Amino acid sequence: MPEQQTLPPQPSVRRTGQVTALFSGGRSYTEREVNEALLTVHEDCSALRRHLVVAGLLVRPRDGSSYRRVR
Repeated sequence: MPEQQTLPPQPSVRRTGQVTALFSGGRSYTEREVNEALLTVHEDCSALRRHLVVAGLLVRPRDGSSYRRVR
């Protein structure tokens, strides 16, 4: 099993800005588009995607069909 890479518990403001800058406001993204963008900054795109949703930086409907940048 490969070594698990964890996210820092509270990412820096600079890092958060870099990640949210990957997404334009007012546009919906598919999960695949989000994953491809997040892979440019972190190898565990699923964990990072979940972190962004929990932090309220990305929102998604219950069915997970799309994602939108909030801030």
